[in-house]
Amino acid sequence: MGVAPDDSPGTPSRAAESWFAARWRRIRGVFRRETLGKDALAGTILGVESVPDGLAIGLLAGVNPVAGLYAFLFGLAGAALATSSSFMAVQATGAMALIVSDTDLGTRPDPDRALFTLAMLTGVFMIIAGLLKGGRMLRFVPTAVMVGFVTAVGVNIVLGQLTNLTGYAGRGANRLFRAVDTFAHVWLFDLPTLIVGIVTIALIVVLTRTPLRSLGLVVAIIVGSALAALFTYVFDWPVLTVDDVADVPTGLPLPVLPSLDDLAYLAVPALSLAFVGLVQGAAVAAGVPNADGKPADDSRNFIGQGVGNIVSGVFRGMPVGGSMSASALTVAAGARTRLALFIAASVMAVVILVASGIVSLVAMPALAGLLIVVGVKAIKPARILSVVKTGPLQSAVMAVTFALTLIIPLQFAVLVGVGLGIILFVAQQSNRLRVRQLEFHPEGRLREIDPVPVLPPHEVVVLQPYGNMAYASAPVLEAQLPKVEPASRGSVVILRLRGIDELGLSFVAVFDRYLDDLEKNDSTLWFVIAGERIRGQLEAGGLLERLGPDRVYESSEWVGEAVHRAHEDAGEWVRQRR
Repeated sequence: MGVAPDDSPGTPSRAAESWFAARWRRIRGVFRRETLGKDALAGTILGVESVPDGLAIGLLAGVNPVAGLYAFLFGLAGAALATSSSFMAVQATGAMALIVSDTDLGTRPDPDRALFTLAMLTGVFMIIAGLLKGGRMLRFVPTAVMVGFVTAVGVNIVLGQLTNLTGYAGRGANRLFRAVDTFAHVWLFDLPTLIVGIVTIALIVVLTRTPLRSLGLVVAIIVGSALAALFTYVFDWPVLTVDDVADVPTGLPLPVLPSLDDLAYLAVPALSLAFVGLVQGAAVAAGVPNADGKPADDSRNFIGQGVGNIVSGVFRGMPVGGSMSASALTVAAGARTRLALFIAASVMAVVILVASGIVSLVAMPALAGLLIVVGVKAIKPARILSVVKTGPLQSAVMAVTFALTLIIPLQFAVLVGVGLGIILFVAQQSNRLRVRQLEFHPEGRLREIDPVPVLPPHEVVVLQPYGNMAYASAPVLEAQLPKVEPASRGSVVILRLRGIDELGLSFVAVFDRYLDDLEKNDSTLWFVIAGERIRGQLEAGGLLERLGPDRVYESSEWVGEAVHRAHEDAGEWVRQRR
């Protein structure tokens, strides 16, 4: 007799069937008739607007502008396959473009292939972060660091486009010095180039406030480029176009393999790009929620952005990350599902295939004008003011991050900013440690007061620390303990550590020194602890042996029971020594 196949819910066949069924339901949900038209409109708007944006980002990165266009197309499509946020548009961003610009790919044997490798390596780092559930780590990046970084990125974008806007190439070690040199040579500006840039900026500011909204960017670029063509072909005042700096292809790119020889050189910038992209992606997930109201999974978004980077690099694009502006545009244009993102990528592909000649005529100062508007919008005075109001420490961190981002290459500024964030976190946590004294009243009531500054004679003083007892907090705790003087005789200090589950050797050393001071004046130190871990750490520091088991009380499930018992026993100890 044959054995029937096992179709129980736990079998691999049933699990695979359920997975495919879930995927099929998701696909059917995307292609619903009631949402298809809205997704098509939103995707078309995003796709058309992304063409000049992609070229501008490539220009900002100092690479072939077409690499920016490919990044917008393939990064968007690749990431949309895997992100948790339905409307997250993954494209090359201004901050990431500046890091690419500072990476100095021109020193590599094949700069173009190094760029594509950089995108793929960034994607690998993002996927690793997602698999390790790195979404939890973003909470350690303080607002002060991000505001300083984003503000400096906005300033860098503006400064980095002065050459394309004015036609004069400033000289200097970084963008700041080159900007100073540019404004010191105003008489060398190319007038037609400057006019095209300024007209484009003015049109963007005006048209984006009309019903055209984001499509006003496209119109402004078209008008600016038409003006450049007028100067070039009618008045014989040449203005640079995309065709002058890059060969615009008439078809989609073939895939390319990474350059293994460049991996070591690209590791630091790829790590910085991954961090910036992940932070920006988290901001998109928070600011552009899913249509069904379900919270986005940051770690899965990391994986999706990683996939987008790998696809972008394979198809000759630059690194990409979550774009707040593109994501917000998608929602504002009426998108209902992630299908809008695939339609946007398809529109860009059509533009490349059938309108590459028009793309090649886009004026470089018009793209520079677009980037300058983007840079100015990145500077948020209200956010800067909010950080300043939080205190001098946060303001100093913001200022240092801002200055470093302007002066040193961005890939290193990002890592320094992360380090500053860690330092700020430790400093804030250590300063939050506070010691309170417990006063015992009839009927078992406890009252919290400020600890006595000097330990009185023949008294029982119960102290309760609150806050993070990390190693950096040890000096903060020591400074708040009552001072021990020659008159402080015959007293007991009880440290109640309920709620503390980690005690480093730095604190054990503080307690050891405090016990020395107490014993010199015929006083002592007792503990109320919770858990064997704290007992083991006191033992590891040699303090448990000095105290003996009778002076360390273990908390129970009854709140206050152990400290009341310790207080009564300590009172008896004090009375015996009067």
